[in-house]
Amino acid sequence: MSIVVEHDKRRKDILEKSLDVFVDEGFEDATFQKIADRCGITRTTLYIYFKNKKEIFTYSIKQLLQDVEADITLTEQQKDLHCADKLIKVLSLIVDRLEENQRLLQVILNYLLYLSKSETNPETRVRRRTIRLRHIITGMVLAGIKKGELPPVNVKTLNDLLYGFLECAIFRLSVLHHPSVSQIKENITLAVEALRRN
Repeated sequence: MSIVVEHDKRRKDILEKSLDVFVDEGFEDATFQKIADRCGITRTTLYIYFKNKKEIFTYSIKQLLQDVEADITLTEQQKDLHCADKLIKVLSLIVDRLEENQRLLQVILNYLLYLSKSETNPETRVRRRTIRLRHIITGMVLAGIKKGELPPVNVKTLNDLLYGFLECAIFRLSVLHHPSVSQIKENITLAVEALRRN
């Protein structure tokens, strides 16, 4: 049992230190060797945990998304919450997670810029990683409309508006380097409250 714990601890440590390498070097210039050096291990040992730097990067993103989904699931299960309150809570939780992971957002931005330079459309990659989140928001909106807690609105347009707040938070954190995005949370509350039906 302790071997599994140590393995998980080492993997987490590698992910933390690799973020530093990605931030310092950029995705393109970060190498497996630089990550191994920063972790104080050999490349051979690093291969035990990850196949390549892209896998390390992808795993970091998956970990963030899994944490966000766990938060969302807990909120969705609260039957006594009004749909508007659920939306506000879920979107605020996501903004909080983004704020906690500013370094990862900077690495993701660097990676997307790297993709766009190589004539690969980064939107496809972003959509693939965020499609589940968009479906969750859509499901919450549809449930709210069905219960009469939200007005009958164009669900896609509302989804784009709410998702736009998250994109704005990401931009402010990763490009403008704002230390806080509490204003985004206030804007989310204002927008969703305007839709509330009692």
